Amino acid sequence: MSLNDALHWRYAAKRLNGDQVPEDTLERIMDAARLAPSSFGLHPWSLVHVRSHELRARLHEKAAPQPQVIEGSDLLILAVHDRDFKTQVDEHIAHMARTRGQDERELDGFRDMVKGVMDQKGSHEACLEWAARQAYIGLGMILSAAALERVDASPMEGFYPEKLDEALGLGEKGLKSVVMVALGYRDTERDPGAEREKVRRDREHFVVRLP
Repeated sequence: MSLNDALHWRYAAKRLNGDQVPEDTLERIMDAARLAPSSFGLHPWSLVHVRSHELRARLHEKAAPQPQVIEGSDLLILAVHDRDFKTQVDEHIAHMARTRGQDERELDGFRDMVKGVMDQKGSHEACLEWAARQAYIGLGMILSAAALERVDASPMEGFYPEKLDEALGLGEKGLKSVVMVALGYRDTERDPGAEREKVRRDREHFVVRLP
């Protein structure tokens, strides 16, 4: 199946049937998020995986009232690193040097350039907003990978981040939730959107072609 075929098949399912996503399938979807591109390769966000039905029920009650949270197989939360960004840069440079067998000093120019970009952003809050945009690249990878696996993936912003972070103890882990995705399989009997035609703008009204 081509990616385009998979994207025509997918939609944001509103009701899921509770069937479990196979472990190897789930790992491939999560690995697609891990392999997502990000500015400078910094990847300033992490993926929080919640499978426990009991914990998802608590999140549904306190922070995320959508039915997909409890009807799905797994919940993925994309959370930015709420830590000093220059420290994150140093950690990334060290990891890059280890992975590629380089002396860190060879990467000093790259380090200084990335830290200069952080300085230009002007505040920690601005850096967090930038990190959230990087996380959304990962969201796109999750949705695409899930579609290729014929797994429904429902992205959700309609939750209370502070309450969700508190319920999961994300603050203690230096994380701040941005968006989440429920994974599972569509319940075609309860979800009227399952059989509806996909509505998108025609290509000629979507693509702006310049000479």
